[in-house]
Amino acid sequence: MQSVRGDRLRLSIFRSTSHIYAQIINDIDGKTLCSASTLEKEVREQLAGKHGGNSAAAKLVGQRIAEKAKQADITSVVFDRGGFLYHGRTKALADAAREAGLEF
Repeated sequence: MQSVRGDRLRLSIFRSTSHIYAQIINDIDGKTLCSASTLEKEVREQLAGKHGGNSAAAKLVGQRIAEKAKQADITSVVFDRGGFLYHGRTKALADAAREAGLEF
């Protein structure tokens, strides 16, 4: 398995059966710069009691991480899908982040 680490920031995702998480990491400093997940209050309110482990929830998280990246002056990242296939929720999150202005 190849490493995604390098001199660019990394958008890392993790998905469980119930939730999806995204974070932008600076591997050189070893720090998380911003993060978003289906556990956040704003995302839960938009889901309105629906399941957090579906493509609609992944889209919301993708939009949210892109918004937070813009606020932190981050425009370009490397996408780290964490070993998950680029399909379903992973693809929905990535597409939503791209549409919201994050480049990768």
